[in-house]
Order: sequence, then C-alpha cells, then structure tokens
Amino acid sequence: MRSDNPTLLGTVQDVQGASIRVSLNLETISGLSFIKGHGYRIGQVGSFVRIPMGLIDLFGVVSQVGAGAAPVQLSAEQPHGNRWMAVQLVGEGHRRGEFKRGISQYPTIGDEVHLVTEQDLVRIYGRPDEPNFVRVGHLASAESIPALIDINKLITRHCAVVGATGSGKSTTVAGLMASLSDKGMYPSARIIVLDIHGEYAAALRDKATVFRINPNTKNKEEPLFVPYWAMTFDELLSIIFGSLDDANRGAIIEKITDLKWTTLEKKPRAGVSKDNLTVDTPVPFSIHKLWIDLYRLINATHTAPPGSGQSEITEALLLDHNNSPVQPGDPMKVIPPKYMPQTQAAGAQKIYLSGSQLNIRRPLEGLASKLRDPRFDFLFQPGPWLPDVDGVPEKDLDLLLEEWIGGPQPISILDLSGIPVSILTNLIGVLLRIVYDALFWARNLSEGGRERPLLIVLEEAHSYLGQGETGPAAQAVRRIAKEGRKYGIGAMIVSQRPAEVDTTILSQCGTIVAMRLANPTDRAHVTGAVTDNLEGLFSMLPILRVGEAIIAGEAANLPVRTLIDPPAKNRRPDSSDPLVYDSEWPGGWNRNTEKSDYKEVVTVWRKQEPRSPRIFQENKEAEVKND
Repeated sequence: MRSDNPTLLGTVQDVQGASIRVSLNLETISGLSFIKGHGYRIGQVGSFVRIPMGLIDLFGVVSQVGAGAAPVQLSAEQPHGNRWMAVQLVGEGHRRGEFKRGISQYPTIGDEVHLVTEQDLVRIYGRPDEPNFVRVGHLASAESIPALIDINKLITRHCAVVGATGSGKSTTVAGLMASLSDKGMYPSARIIVLDIHGEYAAALRDKATVFRINPNTKNKEEPLFVPYWAMTFDELLSIIFGSLDDANRGAIIEKITDLKWTTLEKKPRAGVSKDNLTVDTPVPFSIHKLWIDLYRLINATHTAPPGSGQSEITEALLLDHNNSPVQPGDPMKVIPPKYMPQTQAAGAQKIYLSGSQLNIRRPLEGLASKLRDPRFDFLFQPGPWLPDVDGVPEKDLDLLLEEWIGGPQPISILDLSGIPVSILTNLIGVLLRIVYDALFWARNLSEGGRERPLLIVLEEAHSYLGQGETGPAAQAVRRIAKEGRKYGIGAMIVSQRPAEVDTTILSQCGTIVAMRLANPTDRAHVTGAVTDNLEGLFSMLPILRVGEAIIAGEAANLPVRTLIDPPAKNRRPDSSDPLVYDSEWPGGWNRNTEKSDYKEVVTVWRKQEPRSPRIFQENKEAEVKND
C-alpha cells in the first residue's frame, strides 16, 4: 500500500548504537523526487533523514546505500538485496524547539524514516539572524539554506581546515576570516594569522594589519619585530648558542639574570622585584653586552695571572704607538676588542691568558655572526624594542602586544615568509608562547582571553606540528589545544597533509572543515579525528568539488556538505595555480616572445620583495598623478 506521505522512505529494521539500517519501501522511488515544488535526491550518501518519535524527531546522515547496507544476517537470504540504507544518528529536535546534538532515545523496529525537506533544514540550520552564527556558504543539497557555524564553538573549541592542494583551502580560510572580522557584527574581533608563505595580505588587506620583516610601506605594512628578551631562556638559548652542558648553561643563566637585574635597577618594572626575578621573566637586557662580556671573559689577556684577584684593569688591550687601544670593542656594532698576545719572554712584560673555565668559544663566535647578520635584525635589532647597552629599550612589551592583538584592524597577519628557515619553527613557538602567556595571565582583565577571545590561524601546520614533534612550536600548540579553551584562545589548524599533523593536536579540534582529500591516509586521519561516526560521509572527500567542504563537529548543528562562499576575486589569497595556457589571457606559454629582463628578477630576489621594481615605478607615477 502506497503511503500518502511523499517524504516516507522506509522503516527501521536494525539498531546498533548510533548506527541503524533502514529498509526502503517498495514504493520509494530512487533518483529525483519533487515535494512542494522542491527537488530532492533520494538515497544520496550524505543526505539527511528524519525519524519521528512522538514530540521528538531524530536526525541522521545516510552513510551507505544498497546491498552493502543490509544487515549481515540478511545477506544470505537476500544476496542481491539493494533496498537498504545505513544511517548514522547525530541529533534530535523537538517539534517546536531547536535542534541539539546527541540523542536521548533510540528508534525501534518499524519506526518510519522520512526524507529531510527544506523546512526541516531551516529548522536545523536556518538561524542567520542570530549573531553567534556566521554564514560560510550554502548547503550543497539546498542552495536556499545557508550553511551556518557557531563561532562560540568554532573558535574556543578549536577547528581545522584541511584539503589537498587546489581544493580551495586558502580561499576558504580567507572567506572565514572575512566573515569573522565583520566589524558590524563583531567590532571587537581579534585574529592572528601566522602566514608562512605570505599569501593572505592581498586577500585581507582592508581588514588586516600586515607585519613583515621587510615591510612594503606603500602597502601600509608594518615591520615585524620579535624582541629576543621576551623569550624564555630555553627559547633564546636554542637560537643563540644551541645545546650547552650544565656548567656552561648555568653560567649563562646567572649572567643573563644579573643583566636583567641591572636593567631593573636603572628602570624598575611593575610586578618584578629581585625576589621574583628569574631568567625567564620578560625583562629587557642587552644581548650585545652579554656577548662582549662573555667575549672578554673568555678571550681577554691580562697583565696579572689568573686567580690573582685583579679586576678588569688588568686587561691587556693591544695599544698603538700613542698608547691608545687599537680596538677597544663596540658591543652595539659587534666589534670585539683586540688584546695583546700571550708572552712569557724574558725581560718582557708577562701577558696571561684568561682563566675562565667556560667552554663556549665557538658558540660565542656563532652569536656574533647572528648579531651581525641582517636576516636576524627583526630579532636582535627590534627597532624601538632594542635595549641600549644598559638594557633599557624605548618601548615595552605592552605596545608590542597592542600592535599584534589590540590594533585598529581585527586581523593581524604575521608574515613569516622572510624568516630564516633555520629558526622558523623556534620562532613560531616563541610567537605563540608570548601571546598565550600574556592572555593566560591577563585572563580576568578586559583585554584577556576570557573577556575578548583570540583566534590564532596556523597556516601550513604540518610543517611544524608533525607526529612526535617536540619543538617549541609543537609544544606551544599542544598547550593551546589542551588548555586554550578555558582562557579564550582558539586555534585554527590549516594543512594540506592532515596525516602529518600530530594526532593529539588534530583530535582536540572540535570542528573539522574537510575539503577534497584523495590520499587515503589523510582521509583516515581526518575521519578518526571527528567525534561523529561518519565514515560513509567522509568517503566522499575524494570527489568534492573545488570550494566544497564537509563541515562536521561542534560548530555545525549537523555534519553538512557545503559549498563555501568564495571572497571576491580581488580578495583571494595569493595561492592560485599559475596558468600555463589560456586562450583569453595573453600570458603563460601562449604569449608572444619578448626580450627578457632578468635584472628585475635579480633585483626582487636581492630585495626579498616579490613585487616588480617596474610596478613600484608605475605606482609611484600614478600616486604623483593623483596628487
């Protein structure tokens, strides 16, 4: 007998936890069905079903259709049976109430299973008027239904955006950032993007302040400074000296602590005294003075023997014919002093070597090299945060934090594309730790994470959050993933190789935005990280279109296949594939042969600025003309 309800699909015949098997009615027509003027695909993997249970409706996602979905016990009796569906239950909704994740009761044998209509979808997703829900696109199965995610759970419960190269991952992240930084909806939003390849400046230029080590002032970019004295001792040691034995390590700790206390004597800082000062306290000190003091301690020659109790006045500086030092040394210019060579000649003044037991001569030479290297100026010459020889800088950390997370724009892009690769991972850990510590201790203040949460976007996360990674970056992200929720600090992990991201970190992401993934290892990793039992839904990942994603987890009421709203073409990341040939574009391999100018190539290479000098000139001429 044919049902009068066109949404009826079949009945429940098998219940196993949250997995149920549905026997389709003989009258159910697979393919396209029209209900109240809307077309619906029947029996589509990833589609939703509704099971009425009195005043409550249970909702589930179709994970398998056909003979394979039949219960195992019936496979022998119906070897060619194909009118079955496997469904994963995900939530429930009262007839006059809102939808909620999780279920309070299970269906029983014979309960009806219905197709979910647009009216049901609106009931589940359609709350665009609520400001805590932000639109990211529309449902792939219903263009009129917006795909909404709860920003409360998206940010503080962490999230991950994963997808193969070319799947639209960077564009999706840019679109999410644009939505989350809407000043009309969220005037106090604040987001930090760690941009490894410098892709997001163009996409978010009207909503973001860009910090680079080689800023383009015409684009209103700001210099990126990371004061070395804001690092912990272990963070700084790994960059300036590397690993040291306990004796040498202890001596460096004492020396840095003394320098910090000297700074406090000259300029006291609120909250710090000699009783609570440690080597990790973020108090300024001069690393240039540290270098020259250690250099003198190890390399100086003396006119008195070691252990004689003589002070520095016994240093045997090399003198010229006027009895003046040839090179007394300049710490800020990293010029070492020159000393007289050791001599034991009869009748001549005896010159003695230093009696220091420190064995850091080569690490000290490496530190001097880094202090002179302009690639490290953002760290050791941090502009107004550079301490003088007495350890006093022009600005303190409050102004640095204000620039990063309290500026006029809701987004701060820390462009790390020019950072030396040798310290990139360490630097990411330092940046994250500085921000986390500041908001952790300020959690009860108006600018702390509880009062004004912060989202940190971690691009190319697989490159520094690998399995078993123990570096500073991985440690900092694990801390944020495990504890950040309590203090208003959320992380967005962005990766094209989720299988290479540490399992502990990925499993802490409450929401997953999964785009096309063809690699089976990556798919298995993502499926295992999702709290819902949705293997069937995630089996669709290899065939998703560009810009299409499956959103699952706490920020989405139901796991949903979504077409992401792309930003305008002039607001997309600089990550699109170059065109080799396009008949409508006079570029690539189909452009006319012209004389090459590789001087520009070398110029931008040396300048570490990807924009052409010719473009600089054209922009300058345009500005003069407009003025």
